[in-house]
Amino acid sequence: MVKIVGIGANVFDTLYNIPTYPTEDTKMRATACKTAGGGPVATGLVAAQKLGETTAYIGVLSDDNGGRFLKADFEKYGVKTDLIEVKSGYRSFASVLWLCADTASRTCVFDKGDLPPLVLTDEQKQGVRDAEILMVDGNEMDAAVDAAAIARDSGTKVLYDCGGLYEGVERLLALTDIMIPSEEFALGHTGCATAAEAAKKLFDLYSPEIVVITQGKRGGIIYDGEKVTEYPIYPADVVDSNGSGDVFHGAFAAALVKGFDYLKCCHFSSAVSALKCTGIGARESVPDFETVKNYLKENGYEL
Repeated sequence: MVKIVGIGANVFDTLYNIPTYPTEDTKMRATACKTAGGGPVATGLVAAQKLGETTAYIGVLSDDNGGRFLKADFEKYGVKTDLIEVKSGYRSFASVLWLCADTASRTCVFDKGDLPPLVLTDEQKQGVRDAEILMVDGNEMDAAVDAAAIARDSGTKVLYDCGGLYEGVERLLALTDIMIPSEEFALGHTGCATAAEAAKKLFDLYSPEIVVITQGKRGGIIYDGEKVTEYPIYPADVVDSNGSGDVFHGAFAAALVKGFDYLKCCHFSSAVSALKCTGIGARESVPDFETVKNYLKENGYEL
């Protein structure tokens, strides 16, 4: 039985490594170029799979070059694809990313393509019921809300990677058990001045089990309805930060399935995200479980 299923963005990425950001209307030679799968939930599922858990993607893909690549990329990592619908004649969700060496940052330009929205089949609905965790990211909003309602009725936990302030996001937040927003989302959605205030307001508004706010290079905070606790970022020689947040969420789902408490999930996910940044590629650089366990021990934290 698949333990973690996901509904959300699945993106055909083209990544260019560049030494610095170019000025407008000039040419620059990239130091490297590659294609890769991206998207918050899709990459999170790969991360959870590489950390030893069973995963499946629920969604719609095109049969164009991008769609074929994305399906094959899931299969390469072991993410199950039998809950994917493949449709002909559509343009895939695609992006181009610049990975800048001198600032260790990334810039993304994307095209969402023209695939029709996901409408859950009976088989996909059953996949949600059978799972322990449903991961969502706000893309495919209507299908994600429908799946979250099914999850609520069947005891499947809903983990929401809150990154974009999408229209109708309140519908999905109201069905979320594990709420993991970026600090930008938390402040933007609540209007609060600090992450701690935002975490408390999100908890009061939507009554999840836990709110975890990610704060990039500062680590993050966790709020359980009683107290705010900080969790750290772990040290890493950053080569490629693209997808580190997506990997954090997938690692969190994997940690939950392994039975970790929420604070331990934060430490584990922060470590996985740090290790991922030491290699090129959001998916291929995700470490295995034993590597993460040893890395945490080296940095003074025991799982």
